[in-house]
Amino acid sequence: MRVILKDDIKNLGKCGEVVMVRDGYGRNYLVRRNLAVVATRGNLKSIGEITTQKRLRDNKRRREAEQLKTALERISCTAEVQVGEEDRVFGSVTSHNIADLLAKQGFVVDRRNILLEEPIKALGVYTVPVKIERDVVADLKVWVVKKD
Repeated sequence: MRVILKDDIKNLGKCGEVVMVRDGYGRNYLVRRNLAVVATRGNLKSIGEITTQKRLRDNKRRREAEQLKTALERISCTAEVQVGEEDRVFGSVTSHNIADLLAKQGFVVDRRNILLEEPIKALGVYTVPVKIERDVVADLKVWVVKKD
């Protein structure tokens, strides 16, 4: 079955390409999820329109991601942790904790998009990268302070 891709699909092709796929995969997965259309004569003539629509969707998504990036870079999160002698932190601040702090401020960010290499185990100010889109990454300031 020949289909025209409406979106970039890993290991299959880019938007606007005509590819051969198995009938079941084309009908039951690609067409149903609006990732492709069947390659008929009329649809083959509208490939330019399909790529234009994808470019518009990508531009809109990128603008929204840039706005979220600027909003995230303006704020800072404060994680209060319990400390022992010599300001040693009990436990650590993880990406899950940072996601909860962002949720309290009204930002919904998946914890897997918080690119924390290892949990924070000391007091101080940290810059944590937060992935918003493929190539849009915001730098979030996280303050780790002693709980009173």
